Amino acid sequence: MTTTLVIRLSSLGDVALALPVLYSVAQRYPEEHFLLLTRHEWQPLLLNKPPNLTVLPVDTTGKHKGVRGMLSLLRELLECVGTKKTKALKVADLHGVIRSFVLGFYFRLKGTPVAVIDKGRKEKRALVRQKHKHLQPLKSSLARYQEVFEKLGYDASLSFTGLCFAGLFPEKPTKECIRIGIAPFSKHPGKTYPVELMEQVVSQLHQMSGKKNIDMVLFGSKEERKRVAHWEEKYPTLKGATRQAPLEEELFLLSQMDVVLSMDSANMHLASLVNTPVVSIWGATHPFAGFYGWNQNPSYALQVELPCRPCSVFGNKPCHRKDHACLKHITPEMVVHKIQTTLQEMYGVEL
Repeated sequence: MTTTLVIRLSSLGDVALALPVLYSVAQRYPEEHFLLLTRHEWQPLLLNKPPNLTVLPVDTTGKHKGVRGMLSLLRELLECVGTKKTKALKVADLHGVIRSFVLGFYFRLKGTPVAVIDKGRKEKRALVRQKHKHLQPLKSSLARYQEVFEKLGYDASLSFTGLCFAGLFPEKPTKECIRIGIAPFSKHPGKTYPVELMEQVVSQLHQMSGKKNIDMVLFGSKEERKRVAHWEEKYPTLKGATRQAPLEEELFLLSQMDVVLSMDSANMHLASLVNTPVVSIWGATHPFAGFYGWNQNPSYALQVELPCRPCSVFGNKPCHRKDHACLKHITPEMVVHKIQTTLQEMYGVEL
């Protein structure tokens, strides 16, 4: 039996994007073993995974940190696959960073086939540069992950239909109201809708609850929610959910939403995995870079066209204009209208 070592350590959104490909391949080749190397906190993401897929958790801030940690990780890997079985091993590097390059180099010396993701860095630089911008859709991350498995001889066509909660939670209850998930936070300012504008969105949706029964659920970490704690007092239809709850419970809660409003962030990808439509707000980044949510309708992306957009692949670059116009030019009315049209298209529901 061949073991394929799959490396995708972070971030949460990227790991979530890899699951449709990984599950599809593992299910198509039940006689082979797939060993996913990822951060230990992302393990709960792999709900009802194929039986031939196992996880080796990595602690990049603890015992697997630095050179000594890398050696410790390599010893654990060899224990899992067997030091004499490296030629019955394949390596699918979906991450393409120094840590995964080092592991790949070691296994190449042992005669192990290693395939590494092509991140398309040159094309992405052309997409975000300010002069002579090459504004066209690039290959998606999903397609890049598929290419890695195809290099190793696998059929990586997608058969994934979403994460399954069978046997993990009670059946999804019958809903007597419209449930809207609000995920207003992101790691970088270039991807975060201004909080004062987001409050206007929440306010408008709350006002609509007089005509239609609406529940809103706020997603974000405990620290993020502190910034908008007053919202829950001002808008009784808004309730909070935090990542203090297990990740699998948050996924289940996302699956109960009729629509989720999110930034270009992990919540977009988590909601996508449970087949919930996402209205996503894009500022400094752009869906053309290839990080759009799995199986999401492109028309649900909300963005304004500016000559400087996109200016960053990940949203971590300073704003060239110094005003984040790409986000501020998206009005609360535009956001609410997009949610309304999405609900109408998906369910025939009018707000």
